[in-house]
Amino acid sequence: MIEYKLLKEIALNPAASQRTLAGKLDVSLGKINYVLAGLAKKGIIKAKKLKNDPRNIRWSYLLTPKGIREKIRITRSYLDRRLKEFDEIQHEIGILKKEVYINSNGRNK
Repeated sequence: MIEYKLLKEIALNPAASQRTLAGKLDVSLGKINYVLAGLAKKGIIKAKKLKNDPRNIRWSYLLTPKGIREKIRITRSYLDRRLKEFDEIQHEIGILKKEVYINSNGRNK
């Protein structure tokens, strides 16, 4: 899930700092650094240095063609999982409604 959210943020704002990404995703800076390094190693993102000042290095993160395909795959998987959860919750709500109406009125509404 972190990869999905991170790829989505990078697509929206490639020049976001790791600190900004960590804040938006509510994870530690170390975790963002770790996940970004893994995505770069897999060829899903490409990091490009924006400034050469050694005291203030800024990076831009770009999705590679492989990264775009991976983002689509992850998004599809995330959507499928959420839709399944939604269907399960709707089913459970239906059961609970029947229980509540039968127990409170002695009959089915």
